[in-house]
Amino acid sequence: MTSGSEFLLYNGQLLPAAEFALPLPNRGLFFNDGFFETLVWAETGLRYHQQHQERLERAARVLGLTLPDALATPHSLSQTLGQLASANALPQARIRLQLWRQGAGLYAPTTSGCDWLVTCQPFSAFDAPIARADFAQTVHTHFSAFSFCKGPNALTYVRAAQERAERQLDEVFLLSAQGYVAEAVSSAVAWVKEEAIYTPAPEAGGVSGVRLAHLRTVAQGLGLSWHTGLYSPAELLAAEAIWTANVAGIRAVEELAGVTYASSAHPVLRQLLAAEK
Repeated sequence: MTSGSEFLLYNGQLLPAAEFALPLPNRGLFFNDGFFETLVWAETGLRYHQQHQERLERAARVLGLTLPDALATPHSLSQTLGQLASANALPQARIRLQLWRQGAGLYAPTTSGCDWLVTCQPFSAFDAPIARADFAQTVHTHFSAFSFCKGPNALTYVRAAQERAERQLDEVFLLSAQGYVAEAVSSAVAWVKEEAIYTPAPEAGGVSGVRLAHLRTVAQGLGLSWHTGLYSPAELLAAEAIWTANVAGIRAVEELAGVTYASSAHPVLRQLLAAEK
């Protein structure tokens, strides 16, 4: 098993990536009994570490997993991930942290303990504007106790990414089964109307984005109005500017379902981007 870099971390052990193989049984492989986080290590340390830690702890709690000490606090999480970035001589790294329940058995688990794997690769920001986007037609999001975290509903996003490629789009926006705007394939969505920022509520079934949580804090510091709710596609299309956000970047939407936007030039988005740096 390779990770795109020389070393990986498995349950806290630094190991050569080229020689690593996952032992069986593996409940993550067998039952998708776990979750993952995608993080960015920068020269200044782990980005959005508080937001990642909050989602990490919440996911573990909901899935009935006990976080290992090496991942249990913002400080220990940063130390652990920094060790891997340093071992691979990467001043900036895109990091994937995967956790799954220990043990075997059938659906019923016998422990809350978890195994964990951290891999990394060089990080490149991805903030190119989205030239053409549309609403997904083949899949919908579904709200649940764990829809906020990454992993349990991964097949939804795999299929959405396939549709995006098949339709030759730069992005697709997913709707909930009830028809509300939820998110993009691998990023959160936000928009501006009349100088207020709007984002989908968790009940739409999307992943709780750490970059979006960070932007909300930035917006509050700027005195910008921020609204979270259940919104129809028509409400999104009526926006003045639309963008997506994840740890890799913020991407302004230029066209959605045939409607064009000058999102990159919108003063609210420009204000947010300037304040975030």
